[in-house]
Amino acid sequence: MGPLRSKKRRPTFRRLLKTSGMKLENKMKNRQMKQQNVAKKQRKEQKRLRQAMKGASLQMPRPLETYRKRPEEEEEEEFLDSLPTDMMDDADLEQLTAMAQKASFITRDLSSCGPVHSGKKRSADVVRGYEKVPRKMARVEEKEMIQLLPIKDKSGVIPRSMEKVKPHPKDKEEEENDEEPAETAEQQEEEGASSSYMGLTPEERERYRVHTLKMKKQRIASLASAIISDPLNNTKRMKELRGMMMESDPSVAVSVRKMVMVSLMEVFKDIAPTYKIRPLTAAEKSTKVKKETQQLREFEESLVSQYKFYLEDLEQTIKDWKQKKRKRVQAVSFQSYRGLAEVSIRCLCELLLTMPHFNFHNNIIVVLVPLMNDPLKKVSDMCCDAFKKLFQDDRMGGASLATVRVISGLVKSLNYNIKPEVLRTLLSLRIKEVEMKRDLEAMAPKKKFMTNKERKKNLSRMQRKWKKAEEKLEKELLEAEASENKEKKIKLHTETLNIVFLTYFRILKKAQRSVLLPAVLEGLANFAHLINLEFFDDLLKVLQNLIQSGDLTNRESLHCIQTVFTILSGQGEALNIDPLNFYSQLYRILMHLHAGAPNDDVTILLRCLDAMLTRRRKQVTLQRAMAFVKRLSTLSLHVLPNASVGILAANRATMHAFPKCDFLLDNEIQGSGFYLPELDEPEHCNAQNSALWELHPLQRHFHPVVQLFARHLSRGAPSDGSGALSLELCRRSPMDLFADYSVKDMTFNPAVASPPSKKKDKFVVGASLLDDELQKQVDCILKMSEDTKLDFAKARH
Repeated sequence: MGPLRSKKRRPTFRRLLKTSGMKLENKMKNRQMKQQNVAKKQRKEQKRLRQAMKGASLQMPRPLETYRKRPEEEEEEEFLDSLPTDMMDDADLEQLTAMAQKASFITRDLSSCGPVHSGKKRSADVVRGYEKVPRKMARVEEKEMIQLLPIKDKSGVIPRSMEKVKPHPKDKEEEENDEEPAETAEQQEEEGASSSYMGLTPEERERYRVHTLKMKKQRIASLASAIISDPLNNTKRMKELRGMMMESDPSVAVSVRKMVMVSLMEVFKDIAPTYKIRPLTAAEKSTKVKKETQQLREFEESLVSQYKFYLEDLEQTIKDWKQKKRKRVQAVSFQSYRGLAEVSIRCLCELLLTMPHFNFHNNIIVVLVPLMNDPLKKVSDMCCDAFKKLFQDDRMGGASLATVRVISGLVKSLNYNIKPEVLRTLLSLRIKEVEMKRDLEAMAPKKKFMTNKERKKNLSRMQRKWKKAEEKLEKELLEAEASENKEKKIKLHTETLNIVFLTYFRILKKAQRSVLLPAVLEGLANFAHLINLEFFDDLLKVLQNLIQSGDLTNRESLHCIQTVFTILSGQGEALNIDPLNFYSQLYRILMHLHAGAPNDDVTILLRCLDAMLTRRRKQVTLQRAMAFVKRLSTLSLHVLPNASVGILAANRATMHAFPKCDFLLDNEIQGSGFYLPELDEPEHCNAQNSALWELHPLQRHFHPVVQLFARHLSRGAPSDGSGALSLELCRRSPMDLFADYSVKDMTFNPAVASPPSKKKDKFVVGASLLDDELQKQVDCILKMSEDTKLDFAKARH
């Protein structure tokens, strides 16, 4: 008979198809689990076998002489020997002698009540085998051996070993003493140094200080030069140089710490790469690389860590000064914290400007932005100037966006109680130029490439091939040149501008009477051409209410007017708004401007006049323009020479935009009524019935450029002829003329020529009169006075 067939039927193909995928997956999982359980059981059995073999080796009988008795056991034996022997029965003695003859008696645990020869032990019994081994006494010293390389000869391999040399007990005590807490040792050293330093005379102290400072300078210079000369191999010296920031000698601690801060700053500026170092991934660490690559990775990792520690030290120095935190170790006096903090801030500002591409740049921004609002003016100005320069130098906009975010958060967290200088730093943002470039590039026609049909129709086969390769190359160049960078730049600048406007609108809504309002209005005037068209109506209403409230200063009102007309001259041209009220407000402010040295408001006035009269000449009436020309001419009599030049240049531009303003140069009346100079409504003051008499005294002004402009306007501001201005003066705007002829430095531009000296050193006797007859009469009278002798006594009677 053949082999028995299994009763279990194999599933057919159809049955397999009917079986769900879930069941097949469960079957595979069960099979894998069974295999894992079998392997696990085999590992457990092997482990149990190894433990049993190890326990058996420990249970081998050893001679009793190898173990010394403990002092307690010796005392116990003496006590047992002193007891009478009749206390044990004969049966007990026979049992003990029988047990002593067996080998298992030595290794058996007498406390257990189990039989002598038991079966196989469990895993717990194996662990008990360790307890059966006698303990080593503390006074028994085992020699520690070191295994050496074996020697092979004819007989075979000979193992070698040697005894490890142990240090002397005295050396151990010294090492233990050296491993005391570092703070205690440092305190003792500093106390000893300070006590010895205080015991010196003033002359000895100064000599000691000069000598120590010289040594420290040399050490700092040698470490810094070594790091810069070979950064890859001298990364450990950065740590040593950074450790000198914790100088403990009280005589030179402040000077040394300042020098180390500045030296490390210069070192990092020199050796830092021009890219951001990122941490390596697990896959990159596991892959094998060249020796040079590995060395470069280690250098970058150590550089980032040392740079991080250096920034943390600078930040901690600033925190100690701000929190007035006293150190336990008084190596540096509390009065010196301010100087150290100022040096730390200067170093951070320098790193902020020179290393915007490197790691931890955002951390530096977070540290420095709150210091812009510091009560100490020196610190605040230092940080504000650094961020202004950062905004001006930032072309892509990443650093500007990070800074604006932190400033916005600071303004909100302090409930708008910050210095106006913090918001004025935002005026240095370079968003205006980039947006203008974007508009020009969007308006420029895009280059069109030939289609496939055009190529086949107009070009040969070889020409088509060359043309295709050329167009492909041009496309790649265009993409690489501008597309990615331009899109990223526009995106960053748009986000930055949104945050700036959000900050400005928050202040206008919640803190209208704060000291931040002038800075907000100045910022809105600066970025008004970039405001979204949806906000125009609400913003114009807010600005109009602010001006009509009467709570604003002249400068703030000028900023409001500038913002309004900047909006209306840009995207707001589509709005049908007549800002007559703003014209009246500016006309009223003109006679209240400061006429002295701080004449910075004149710059804002000139910008407003350019936007209100010159650019919007089609929306302005002739009466309004003539009223402004008349009042501006009156204002030019009272202000400084550079302001007079700027205002007269603005009048020249207005007369060119409104040629009929030459009525003001005639004495005839152009209508009914008479001029009302005190009326603040330019439409109804009847300026056409007045004359520009102010130009005549201005022609005798001490400044030659003012004389030139007054003479030019009195002749009707001709573009050519004898009364025309030079080409250089014609091309310059009123704002440029105001800045060029400024008298801030107490100098005149052009320089005033000194008069020739007519004073003679001594009187020259001789013919000094041109008329000969008159000269003869004078000589005759002088000769008669010399001949006659005067008798005063006779004249007295």
